[in-house]
Amino acid sequence: MTYNLQTEYNADLVVLGGGTGGCAAALAACRTGKTVVMTEETAWIGGQLTSQAVPPDEHHWIETHGCTRSYRQFREGVRRYYRTLFPLTSNAKLKPLLNPGSAIVSRISHEPRAALAVLHEMLSPYIHSGKLIILYGYRAESASVERDDVKAVTVRHQSTGERIVLVAPYYLDATDCGDILPLTGTEYVTGAESVHDTGEPHAVDGPPLPGDMQAFTYCFVMDYLEGEDHTIEKPRDYDFWRSYQADFWPDRMLSWIAVKPSTMEPREYTLFPRNDLFPLWVYRRIIDHSLFEPGTFRSDMTVVNWPQNDYWLGSVIDVPEEERLRHLDQAKQLSLSLLYWMQTEAPRPDGGTGYAGLRLRRDAVGTEDGLAMAPHIRESRRIRAETTVVEQHLSPDTRPDGRALAYPDSVGIGYYHIDLHPSTGNRPYIDTGSLPFQIPLGCLIPIRMNNLIPASKNIGTTHITNGCYRLHPVEWNIGESAGLLVSYCLDRCVQPRAVIGKPELLADFQRELVRQGIELAWP
Repeated sequence: MTYNLQTEYNADLVVLGGGTGGCAAALAACRTGKTVVMTEETAWIGGQLTSQAVPPDEHHWIETHGCTRSYRQFREGVRRYYRTLFPLTSNAKLKPLLNPGSAIVSRISHEPRAALAVLHEMLSPYIHSGKLIILYGYRAESASVERDDVKAVTVRHQSTGERIVLVAPYYLDATDCGDILPLTGTEYVTGAESVHDTGEPHAVDGPPLPGDMQAFTYCFVMDYLEGEDHTIEKPRDYDFWRSYQADFWPDRMLSWIAVKPSTMEPREYTLFPRNDLFPLWVYRRIIDHSLFEPGTFRSDMTVVNWPQNDYWLGSVIDVPEEERLRHLDQAKQLSLSLLYWMQTEAPRPDGGTGYAGLRLRRDAVGTEDGLAMAPHIRESRRIRAETTVVEQHLSPDTRPDGRALAYPDSVGIGYYHIDLHPSTGNRPYIDTGSLPFQIPLGCLIPIRMNNLIPASKNIGTTHITNGCYRLHPVEWNIGESAGLLVSYCLDRCVQPRAVIGKPELLADFQRELVRQGIELAWP
């Protein structure tokens, strides 16, 4: 790897975006002997797992199969982190499948800082050797493109304004919004496709809606100290959010009444477990303090990524910068307003109001305002790909044999139900079934560009199928396979398009994936 006065870096691979997919890609490329420069806009690599503060959403087979070997190593690294560094109870020490948060949504719910520590541990041999350079605080600003090839990408530091030119034979777009696609002129789609375009049962009738995208969320972490008062200052926009109610929502946004996503029927939630109501406290809990020796934690810790703080009043993709920043700010105000409402006005089962003991854990997310460093983006720009995964490929309603479409060019597997949150077009949840699926190599190959590969939520899916391809293990698999694809192409002096075009190359690449611990088919 070479660089010139800190203004130009040259490497085998440039990974733009240090999220879950970006880290997996960098790890794979470095593991196979390549040099990598990776950028990250925030102070934490890891994306969903860290800077967005979203505990892993995973399928129920995850402990035995359905993810890559390196993702499994990450998960075991999290367990080792708590077993080694924290005083667990004697019973917790005996749990082979330790779940630090005992969460409803995840079998290994944990703190963002724990994920960050494990990612650093996994990448440390390559950081220390100089094979991997991570540029923190940088965001892609422009790209130099000749015909169908990216020649360089210029990144700019968001605080200092310093610019660095990144040069490599290959570039991965691992940003959460697919930011490199418009900079390079790569063909892409956004929003909701029409039934006419995709034939999907849940696509929109009429013309496509490119600006209609899933809600995004600023998550935060809180604990609860009964008898103490940790009420935050009243948020600027609290009065607006206190009265806001969407047309498709059964009550005001700040309420214990929301919906059951699969049916859109009104559903009463509760903060702490009681009766048969859904307990939001346990939903995404990241520390179950009962697993640790008394005095280790004063309380459980939980992540607030709930129906009540989904922001759908506007998109942050392909809008003017002023509008993008306004929506980000309003989403922050929504999350802070939800916390303030819970602290001051939320109905309690004892007839009182407010839980003043709810404490915003700024330290848990590493920010002054107590909100995650980055918003949880559920939907990205998506490349126009050689293969586009559509709902008919994996829906139980369209697959009478009970199996998702088999892709001969599989580069991984995953599973999650189709989970679309309310959208910026004021459309409600789409929550429907899917079948365990494969990740086709064709959905990682743009229809025209030669050396730009997606490595996050920006692959060739649709608005609908993105809803099951966007979760942590799948994003990791996508990034890892993208990194291995680049390494394979560099070693053999071929282009990615040739790998799907020549059966002998595809078979050879898939053998390499298997050697690297990638599962290509469900048992």
